Amino acid sequence: MLLSIVIPLYRCELSIKPLVSRVVSAMEAYPLEAKTDLEFVLVNDNSPDGDWKVVKELALHDARIIGINLSRNFGQHPAIIAGLSHAKGDWVAVMDGDLQDRPEEIPRLLEKALEGFDAVFACRKIRKDGLVKKLSSVLFNKTLHFLTGIKHDPAIANFGVYSRKVIESVLLIGDHIKMFPIFVDWVGFTTAKMDVMHDERFEGVSSYTFRKALSLAFNSLITFSDKPLKMTIKAGVFLSLLAILFAVYYFSGALLGFYSVAGWPSLIISFWFLGGMQIFFIGVLGVYIGKTFNQTKNRPVYIIREILNGK
Repeated sequence: MLLSIVIPLYRCELSIKPLVSRVVSAMEAYPLEAKTDLEFVLVNDNSPDGDWKVVKELALHDARIIGINLSRNFGQHPAIIAGLSHAKGDWVAVMDGDLQDRPEEIPRLLEKALEGFDAVFACRKIRKDGLVKKLSSVLFNKTLHFLTGIKHDPAIANFGVYSRKVIESVLLIGDHIKMFPIFVDWVGFTTAKMDVMHDERFEGVSSYTFRKALSLAFNSLITFSDKPLKMTIKAGVFLSLLAILFAVYYFSGALLGFYSVAGWPSLIISFWFLGGMQIFFIGVLGVYIGKTFNQTKNRPVYIIREILNGK
């Protein structure tokens, strides 16, 4: 049985070697029934640090290390997809490169998967992230569920063990915007969750700024749902009914002599309000048209500059 470990790298220079070493030690120490061979797929997402230098050094001395160097920074999830495209394992473990995902949990996740599950998610019950990141994650997942019906636990990220058929199904999804854990939810199959320990980041700070996280969340919601478009239709109907009620109210008042002068304030308020709502609706429609335009261009979501120990 071959287990592929797919790891996207960005500013992880100091954590790569201990990560690989800890994975190897954990798998050797754990008494799995089936003999498990390892393969590492390390994807450098054009990190400005020395990530690729470390990967090259490891790959030179260990044939199990497949190094993939992307031509520029495409983002974490396209980097994961690049790694999955080159992973050959019967099972694939996906984890971050900053050692917040503990390598010692991989054998437990794999053992659970071998009980008959196609995917086992690592559930971080106690997250070692900042308050803003935790709150934004909860808000994103609640909004995702409201707009798409997809229930995604905010304690679950990329870390987990996935069968070959799950990975192949995820790779079939042709969406230009990639969101790996949501894709795994969407393809279905038999899944399970397992509580795991979550560690502090090994070095530095997360490269996920609030702006990047907000952009990823917005793109994911637009990709997976057309509900915002349907909501604009409902809002338009509601505003039309409201306008009719106001028209009846003011017309009745005028007939009864309640107004000596035509209502300038009501005219200006309704003009700006309805004008603003129209611009908002056009903006929502424009976002979907823009995303459709990007999808039709069919550009690759990643470009590989160099591969080590792989095809």
